Amino acid sequence: MRSPSSSTHQWRVPPALPAVKLVGAVALAALGVFLSGADRVALALSLVMAAGLAGWATRDLLVPVRLAADADGVTVIQGLAGRRRLPWAAIETVSVARRSRFGLAAETLEIDAGESLHLFGRHDLDAPPDEVAETLRAARPD
Repeated sequence: MRSPSSSTHQWRVPPALPAVKLVGAVALAALGVFLSGADRVALALSLVMAAGLAGWATRDLLVPVRLAADADGVTVIQGLAGRRRLPWAAIETVSVARRSRFGLAAETLEIDAGESLHLFGRHDLDAPPDEVAETLRAARPD
């Protein structure tokens, strides 16, 4: 997804994804309460899984922009909610890796910055990784 400025591009988590994760967290917690009966281990496990899913959704809500690019370089998400600025000179390659496993194909945008490799899937970008890679290559100064 592009920002209003023609020289700055941003890609973010699709808006519906955190909502789906939160609904899943509530469903896991409810299932744990209703199906565990007297089994405290099953209840605890379902509540821990629900909390993890809710935390993942919270990250999507607090830090929705995963990748941004402008004339000076790119900004990538780092850790849970941090950001890291990479100047274009530090980026060695921008590529798309395609993998197939169990009959499912997956594409991942890879930004190789020498000492670090940054990976983004379709759900991180809300755009096909091929399109994002093309936009990044076009934004990179020669």
